[in-house]
Amino acid sequence: MKSDWDAWNARSLAAEPVIRLVLDGTVVRVRVDRKATAIVLLVVLGVREDGQKVLLAVKSMGGETSEAWRAVLDDLVKRGLRKPQFLIVDGGTGLDQALTALWGDVPTQRCTVHKHRNLLAHAPQRLHEEVTADYNDMIYATSAAEVAERRRAFLRKWRLKCKAVADSLEEASDRLFTFARLPSSQWKSLRTTNAVERLHEEFKRRIKTQTVLPSAETAAMLFWALLAAGQITMRKVDGWQTLTQKLADESIDLAA
Repeated sequence: MKSDWDAWNARSLAAEPVIRLVLDGTVVRVRVDRKATAIVLLVVLGVREDGQKVLLAVKSMGGETSEAWRAVLDDLVKRGLRKPQFLIVDGGTGLDQALTALWGDVPTQRCTVHKHRNLLAHAPQRLHEEVTADYNDMIYATSAAEVAERRRAFLRKWRLKCKAVADSLEEASDRLFTFARLPSSQWKSLRTTNAVERLHEEFKRRIKTQTVLPSAETAAMLFWALLAAGQITMRKVDGWQTLTQKLADESIDLAA
């Protein structure tokens, strides 16, 4: 299996018709110096022109720094990965910095689930339900105009009720709403990095008998092996029939 894993990590990506990337870090527990330690696997999924998802990289790089992400991305480019047309990211600073340096002009969607967690972290527990209801009303609105209108309403209300929540939403700027520039049939697969989260859930389910893996390399290799062996399968993204459609020029109106 190790030789297959090494070959997979070195394979050419020049013929991969990948047009989108989904990037996220995911935490697994491994044994380091005989102690159980949480490590981060950096995962890059590609979306091909036909909507099929494909695992491009899974690596332990010691964290989610911009240097760690840049090393992963540089390796993909070196092996022939073409510049993507769209990026879906978890919102981590290290990843943002690495992508800005490499592909600063590529339209990017911040994961709406990660941002929801940020908002709750800025609100007292008693307001969590209300923040969630207002946030979902905005994120799951049915048109770009409605998304923009509900964003304005959200900011007006939460600036008065809990300014830290409004500030956290504004921090994401229009990158939280890039999905609204594409056909609504794609919105479900565009809004979040859930494709990576789902893989991680499947991975955890299958390794739960081994609560702690022997090393970071083993964790990454096992993640890949479950896909390579067909034990985890990935379906096409929602709205794949309209993937060739270009983004609308206008991002949503951020006037508050």
